[in-house]
Formats: sequence, C-alpha cells, structure tokens
Amino acid sequence: MEHLWSPWRSQYIETFSDESRNKSDCFLCDAFLQPQHDARLLVVARREYCFVIMNRFPYNSGHIMVVPNRHTGELRLLSDDELLHLFRTVREAEDVLHKVFKPHGINVGLNLGSAAGAGVPQHLHVHLVPRWNGDVNFMPVLADVKVVSERLEDTYTKLTQGFAASALAMSA
Repeated sequence: MEHLWSPWRSQYIETFSDESRNKSDCFLCDAFLQPQHDARLLVVARREYCFVIMNRFPYNSGHIMVVPNRHTGELRLLSDDELLHLFRTVREAEDVLHKVFKPHGINVGLNLGSAAGAGVPQHLHVHLVPRWNGDVNFMPVLADVKVVSERLEDTYTKLTQGFAASALAMSA
C-alpha cells in the first residue's frame, strides 16, 4: 500500500476541541452559528440568508459552497426570499471566482437527498468548483490522489478579500 503523507491533517484535527465538535450535528449549521470562528471553519462570506464556505477537501483550489442559513435539505422548503438570495449569492460567487482565480470554467451543482449523492442531505448547499483546461491528470486515475495546488489558508485569504470587495461593490 502506498502512503501519501499529509502532516497538515494533524493540525486540522487538533483545532477541534471536544466541546466545539458537532454542537448541532451539522457542520454547516455549526459554521453558521459560530461567526467568531469563520477563519477556522473556512467561512469566506456571510449574507442575509446564506453564507459561503470553502470545501475543506476541495476538488480544486477555490472549491466553495453557498449554504442557506436555515437547516433544510430541500429547495422546495426555502422561502422565496431564501431561494432568491441563495442564487444571487451563487451568482456573486461565480463572479468572485472569475476575478480571483480566472478559471476557464466553473462546475455549479447541488445534490438533493442521499440517493442523489448528497454528502450532507439534511442541509442543502450549492457547490462551485473552478476548472481549468488540463486540470485533470493521471493522479486521480492511477493513484486515487487529487493534487490541489494551493494551501487552504492562501485560498481563504484570496476568497475573503474577493467577497469583501464584492460586498463593497454591491453596496455602492
């Protein structure tokens, strides 16, 4: 068996104390309820009805999720205001990703329910994954390993700055 060393994982695991882990049994609700821990929880933006959080195990640098503040796993249970603001924030996130990372494309999607592949079926979220021509190589096929070319901390800084600039532009 081949080993892929990732010493940063131990630092990540140690950042969670027993008392802060799984307060609500939903890590997305925990992120919403703990704005004082945005950097640790990788929340890059907060809006009235939703927030934007980085995927801790990204498919590519800049992989983010737009999440409604309210805990629900179904689009049909969102109010019109929640739905409108969720997708306005998806549009804003697309713009921020283009400005910050200059991808050649972006995958946008959500999975509703575990049968549809939802990793967190009880709290819907919209994924945005920046893509570049040639970003797929032999590593996932031969070694079952995905190479992400940027540290999470660096991506976090870029995204928080991008969303802050976007919020300023929207309020002007």
